[in-house]
Amino acid sequence: MPAISIKGDEMPASPIRKLTPYAEKAKREGKHVYHLNIGQPDIETPQIMLDAVRNINFKVWAYTPSEGIESYRNKLAGYYNKLGYAIHADDILVTNGGSEALSFAMQACVNPGEEIIIPEPFYANYNSFTRSAGIDVIPILSRIDEGFALPPIADFEAAVTSKTRAIAICNPNNPTGYLYSREEMEALRDLCLKYDLFLLVDEAYREFCYDGREFVSPMQLDGLEQHTVVVDTISKRYSACGARLGCLITKNKELWNVVLKFAQARLSAPAVAQIAAEAAIDTPQSYFDAVKKEYTARRDTLVTGLNAIDGVFCPNPGGAFYVVARLPVDDADRFCQWMLEYFSYENQTVMMAPASGFYNTPEAGKNEVRLAYVLNRDDLKRALICLERGLVDYPGRIGL
Repeated sequence: MPAISIKGDEMPASPIRKLTPYAEKAKREGKHVYHLNIGQPDIETPQIMLDAVRNINFKVWAYTPSEGIESYRNKLAGYYNKLGYAIHADDILVTNGGSEALSFAMQACVNPGEEIIIPEPFYANYNSFTRSAGIDVIPILSRIDEGFALPPIADFEAAVTSKTRAIAICNPNNPTGYLYSREEMEALRDLCLKYDLFLLVDEAYREFCYDGREFVSPMQLDGLEQHTVVVDTISKRYSACGARLGCLITKNKELWNVVLKFAQARLSAPAVAQIAAEAAIDTPQSYFDAVKKEYTARRDTLVTGLNAIDGVFCPNPGGAFYVVARLPVDDADRFCQWMLEYFSYENQTVMMAPASGFYNTPEAGKNEVRLAYVLNRDDLKRALICLERGLVDYPGRIGL
């Protein structure tokens, strides 16, 4: 039999999806599975988006421009400029989801064999994108006992080598929900300017900042115009994950032109999704206010419930819709699988994402899990009961 490629063999499995076969088996056995493993909200997509799809009347389902439909990019620029980004439509390139934007950005900014610094834990697919591009990830460890705040900037500076080309962050953070402060963002800016590095920022959760906390984008900071690449997606903002539409933003025209070549190679982003997304920009602020209020209540339900369980610790995040919790278990990967394969309480169980898959440092996150508060509060409360009972019954529990 022909040998599989080394790159393919080394591609990491997703900690978010790798336990899906066990969840499906549990469902076939009649168990109800509370999916806290994946950021698929149950929030309704804005009606204006759905109506735009229903009212499509084109006669030919044609290719769109590789950089995205012009009317959509013009309208999208207006959305960002209300946030103070000071961009034009020609600074935006529409992509097949935020994932493609991230992949394009990494390949355009970093050569194979070079390095990108990322504070961990980080979104697990960053490992997949960098591995595909032959890029080395240099992780900087953030700690649960410090709420996953940005590690000291000295740690980043100590990691800079002749091979370093970029620093990447997700703000608000996936998987931790940490919201980076203005001071932290300015410290990253100063470091990128000092060493002439790109700053790649995944802003998929921009709309979800809680407790009146400020969101700061590098697009709002002076001096980074040629260094910043922002990646975004409509998946979370409009609860439209299946549309698979995102964008890349940069004022660096040389970089934008390079990314365009990647976009031309894959032809175009989906036409229907762009039509829906263009309509979605007119979504009233009341929609986002209601969603933020709901997510705040869900966060409070989950964090309070987790910290009430004996042996569990969970910091209170400032954004996104995830938490990372430390559990009293020997191995979170084993525990998450056990919950699906062997445990049920009143014929219910919980699916979580083991946090080890969000780290590069060996053994880091071994007793941590990521949970997404994308279910209604009643379901979250039931899931918490299942988790508490599961921790009591789990044979690998520690600290008893």
